[in-house]
Amino acid sequence: MPGRLRPLIAALAFCAGGSAWAGIPTFCERGKEISAADQDRVLRFAGVVKRELERSGSKVALVSRAGLDLSRFGLLYSHAGIALKDNPGSPWGVRQLYYACDESRPRLFDQGVAGFALGAEAPGSGHMSLVFPPDEDGALLERAALDKPLALSLLAGRYSANAYAFGTRYQNCNQWVIELLASAWGRMDGGGGDARAQAQSWLRDQGYAAGPVKVPSHAMMFAGQFVPLLHVDDHPLDDVYALALQVSVPAAIEAFVQRRLPAARRVELCHDKGRIVVHRGWEPLGADCRPMPGDEVISLEPDQVEAQVGQP
Repeated sequence: MPGRLRPLIAALAFCAGGSAWAGIPTFCERGKEISAADQDRVLRFAGVVKRELERSGSKVALVSRAGLDLSRFGLLYSHAGIALKDNPGSPWGVRQLYYACDESRPRLFDQGVAGFALGAEAPGSGHMSLVFPPDEDGALLERAALDKPLALSLLAGRYSANAYAFGTRYQNCNQWVIELLASAWGRMDGGGGDARAQAQSWLRDQGYAAGPVKVPSHAMMFAGQFVPLLHVDDHPLDDVYALALQVSVPAAIEAFVQRRLPAARRVELCHDKGRIVVHRGWEPLGADCRPMPGDEVISLEPDQVEAQVGQP
């Protein structure tokens, strides 16, 4: 794969997870091995994430992680799923879409919090975001996520990492999540027609705005047509010419939830090699994982195990 295509692949290959890793550059090669120290750090981070899930008093959360470096496109988070306290696989297992390389098709997959955190491309640092809907809306989302016929009715047969958010030809992981939210809060049961089209119609009516993901050049947009699992034939031509694709990304999903459910709560967690930061609120942490006043800071240094509050 020519090196000049890597930025485009990194920009649009949002979904990764499960037993098949949608990575760079072929999407289906194995992830990189990580050191024991990195694995220990990520597992400690996952433990704090699970602590926040348990403390929330909720039974469901929209959970997102920073999986790929999308900084040049102004994006931090790449992959979203639904964490369920009563997930049949494991407590707080994350239900998500992933691309099954051996079957060449998208699948739904349940993954523990630790595995979800380990899916990040760079284990030296990481970000996860948890959004807890109010009780009634959370109960609707939990019911929909655990309703297998409904969840499967929203699963497309063809995968595209940069799927058009209002098309049914393809689908990516984040698109499945937002369509599940639409089905839950629009009180749809997946029957009586095309479940995905119904969900997308509801999202349009509710003002959902996907992306946009801005591609740096027309040459890069053209080159992307020759990359497996990237497609532009489902996008409006005006968007292609404008180099701004309407793709569902975690930031767009969170913005929609915040606007529709002002009472929703958000917890953002990040780590680098020295500390974990826990931030409660909608103001986003930066990519550098710098704590804000009042944030909880947990040292990862062997001789500093006490949590501090608001210490940068």
